[in-house]
Amino acid sequence: MHDLALKNFIEKPYEQHKVEFWAATAIFVFAVFSLSTADLPNEALFEEAGIPFHYYKHYFVPQLMRYALLYLAFLLLNFVVAPRLMRKERLFLNVLLILLTFLAMGSVIGVLDTYSKGYLFREYRTVQQTYDFLFQGSFHRAFWLLLMFGLYWVIKSSGLYLLSNSADIQERYRMITRDGLVAFVLWMVSMFLLLMVNADGELVVFWGVLSLCGIALYCYSFHSLLPKALSRKHPFRDYALRSALLLALSFLPVAVLVLLLTHQEDSAFGFSVFNVAFQLLITVPLSWVLFKRHLKGDQELRVLKKELGRSNANLDFLRSQINPHFLFNALNTLYGTALQESSERTAQGIQMLGDMMRFMLHENHQQKILLAREIAYMRNYIELQMLRTSTSPDIVIQTGIAEVVGDAHIAPMLLIPFVENAFKHGISLQQKSWIRVTLHCEQNKLYFDVYNSTHPRQGQDPEKDTPGIGLENVRQRLALLYPGRHELAIRETPAEFFVHLTLQL
Repeated sequence: MHDLALKNFIEKPYEQHKVEFWAATAIFVFAVFSLSTADLPNEALFEEAGIPFHYYKHYFVPQLMRYALLYLAFLLLNFVVAPRLMRKERLFLNVLLILLTFLAMGSVIGVLDTYSKGYLFREYRTVQQTYDFLFQGSFHRAFWLLLMFGLYWVIKSSGLYLLSNSADIQERYRMITRDGLVAFVLWMVSMFLLLMVNADGELVVFWGVLSLCGIALYCYSFHSLLPKALSRKHPFRDYALRSALLLALSFLPVAVLVLLLTHQEDSAFGFSVFNVAFQLLITVPLSWVLFKRHLKGDQELRVLKKELGRSNANLDFLRSQINPHFLFNALNTLYGTALQESSERTAQGIQMLGDMMRFMLHENHQQKILLAREIAYMRNYIELQMLRTSTSPDIVIQTGIAEVVGDAHIAPMLLIPFVENAFKHGISLQQKSWIRVTLHCEQNKLYFDVYNSTHPRQGQDPEKDTPGIGLENVRQRLALLYPGRHELAIRETPAEFFVHLTLQL
């Protein structure tokens, strides 16, 4: 289920955008609420400059507008500009939007700084010098924010590429696991967030090296250490000892790496000691637990595949009992005989039945088919039923099915159950009956209505209290295949049964 949700997230940009939008909105709301509890960083500076400090003028309103500006700029760049640039649409217009965003952010931040950093007007000789300093800083800040957004887009694109191609990467590099790729993507996101909040340099280095070491140990454990340990008498003890030896060998390289990044010898060697302890106490046991769960899942999957293979074999055996080629040949023979005997209505019915069988055998097993093919099947079904009821003047069947233009697709056998239900429950040979079916498409939306008369069922009717054919099944399929993209209304009165379906194709 986890893999399915991740796959849907990767393959559906709408899901990605929804997560990004709500994450950005949550951060914005949290930042706004934090204004009421945060310390006032510049209050003392105003007092030193001899300028009265006003909470709303010099702190709350500038910060609120700054947060709103960043939030709106992120929405514009992330959901409008960047996707168009990736698709190479309207390049000049989108580059112009980036430039205008940069100028707007630099200008607005500069104006807000004249309030939040008003104490600087006492530190420079002239007002113009203060403005020059503030606006230079604001445009530098705006440029840095655009760079951070570019880094975010690179991280997001790289992460989606890694996750969408995880199967190929894992096949090529056996040591890299799907969970390892997810952890690496999360590592990139965490590094980006630390840079965004201007975290201390040592913290960025320590977290970056610590988490990368953990990811590397996890992947190597899955690839080599854990499979080898399972063949031992005491698998966990053997795995822990091998991991401890590996971490001891990595002590000096990790210390040298941190030393090169921080230029602090004591911190480098102290961090390397902490890294060994952290990996032994956290990563090693966690890798063991996840590996055991992985083995259990693989075993369950093998059992399911075995059962599925047995079921497919039984299904293939049942299918072999009725050769579809024999049925088609028999229908063609009956069709030719009906024409020879001038039985045009019979020949027409056999031809329509053959088309419906061909649809059921070949197209019904696909995930999506052309909407025109689904409609053709439904028309054949209705016309075949009209041949059966055409001799009854009290039965009226009306259709208003518009021609479909374009290559719209739909899940097969999604509309016909409503029509089947109408003919089963709406036709009576003893009473006046009627059925009306309408269908049309507008702007990639399908509108489908089925009306039919209803008749009281006899007490001995075994289906008196049963629902219509497949209606519950259709409800479930719509919920699974078109979540949030359909509206289904079913109403019943003593004289009429009505179904309305609106479907976003």
